[in-house]
Amino acid sequence: MAASNRRMSGKKGAQVGSGGQRRRGLEGKGPTPPAEMRKGHAKQRAAAAKVRRAQGRPPQRKGGGRSTSELVVGRNPVVEALREGVPATTLYVQQFIDNDERVREALQLVAERGGINLMEAPRPELDRMTNGLNHQGLVLQVPPYEYAHPEDLAGAAYDQGEDPLIVALDGVTDPRNLGAVVRSVSAFGGHGVVVPERRAAGMTAGAWKTSAGTAARTPVARATNLTRALESYKKAGITVVGLAADGEAEVQELRALEGPVVIVVGSEGKGLSRLVGETCDFRVRIPMPGGAESLNAGVAAGIVLYEAARRRA
Repeated sequence: MAASNRRMSGKKGAQVGSGGQRRRGLEGKGPTPPAEMRKGHAKQRAAAAKVRRAQGRPPQRKGGGRSTSELVVGRNPVVEALREGVPATTLYVQQFIDNDERVREALQLVAERGGINLMEAPRPELDRMTNGLNHQGLVLQVPPYEYAHPEDLAGAAYDQGEDPLIVALDGVTDPRNLGAVVRSVSAFGGHGVVVPERRAAGMTAGAWKTSAGTAARTPVARATNLTRALESYKKAGITVVGLAADGEAEVQELRALEGPVVIVVGSEGKGLSRLVGETCDFRVRIPMPGGAESLNAGVAAGIVLYEAARRRA
């Protein structure tokens, strides 16, 4: 009997089955979840950022520093600055100056605008102030520009219930290009411009003039480190898009322009710097059938801003 039991003990008993798990594993997992629910997607980051804001966004960090005061020198430059609404604190007029048409217009504009001091000074004093430049008896003092902080731009957009549309400039040193970008940002409903603190154009009188007055309502922020500022935007759920001649896609193909976005524009000659280019979520190009090698920053920014505004309309 014992031997019989030993023989029977070698037989296989009941086996534990999969319980249908294998069959269920072959079944579909349902429809693809929307972009807002896919981890790592730009829209998911934006949705998460909105939740954090609803729970209490930290206060804005006011102030990105101030520039130094500036002098506009010469009759024509002074009159043009006053016409374009460039901020000014004081107009210095040389004693016993020849009272021509430009001098009369400058005095009239100062009287009409109000809030600008009118000071008469001897020629040697104006020579000293301008380091011997040909001031022609007129010198206009422009106050320091009060820069915003990069976080202020996105915060102001969200406070208005809008997705941020921001332009960042990388290596753009011509103030006229900065002024043109400010003008385009204002025209297409953007929320501001970010410039680096070093080796970049600032809000000079030339930038003010090119902006045609829009700098008064479109903030410019200054970043100590542009790459870190862009990384901070990305953490807040904002897509960073760089313009590059060798970009992987054309700008009209980029759906990210419909949501919160920072458009990064490089210099006309060098384009985006290496670190900034690596920080971008996407690198796109502007198609140019005419064969031009590049566009200046003002024109390039205007094209992409128009495309973003068209998609958001």
